[in-house]
Amino acid sequence: MTRDFQRPFTLPSGASEIVFVRHGSSSRVPPEGERLTEDGQHDPPLTDEGHQQAEAVAERLAHLELAGLWVTPLQRTAQTAAPLARRLGVEPVVVADLREIHLGDWEGQFAQRVVGRDPLSRQIFETERWDVIPNAEDMDAFSDRVGRGMNLIADAIGPDASGVAVVHGGVIAEVCRQVTRSLAFAFLYAENGSISRVIRLPGGRWALGSFNDTAHLVRELA
Repeated sequence: MTRDFQRPFTLPSGASEIVFVRHGSSSRVPPEGERLTEDGQHDPPLTDEGHQQAEAVAERLAHLELAGLWVTPLQRTAQTAAPLARRLGVEPVVVADLREIHLGDWEGQFAQRVVGRDPLSRQIFETERWDVIPNAEDMDAFSDRVGRGMNLIADAIGPDASGVAVVHGGVIAEVCRQVTRSLAFAFLYAENGSISRVIRLPGGRWALGSFNDTAHLVRELA
């Protein structure tokens, strides 16, 4: 039978799909007594808007047959996954390798530094490297651990199945870079609560299914 390449997409036989969700909006300004991980990584909670985005994600994905739900050690991913976990009756699994990149001296301050036109901002975007920031995580080490995390989840999902991983914007950018072999910052702008899908084919090759899908998020009309 001739394959119809114009019919709606279905997961190829034997493939594993990871539905990556960027966590909901989180606190931008570290509150007094901010929560930090053991290695000093910023760990803010979701805002009210972030919780609304999490509910929208759950509404969008709850109908899927999922092989599992994964989060990172940072609380904003667990809080985003919570509504979906309740609907599915599953316990999210933590994957440490998919935590956000550590920004060293800029940890928890990235947005403020860029908006404030810190001189280093230009170098970051020109070189497409986070590790020009003093004491930031090495980009190659970050790439390696994201690759490990992707394959760990795909192995757990297994063939002919899908799973959801709630992660971070920098992680999604790196996932998409590895899958498409693009420039490092080509997929940097995944929105809070957005959905991106990647597929691992039976031979081990990865493919990008979609990026930054926000159809489920409520927006104000201009």
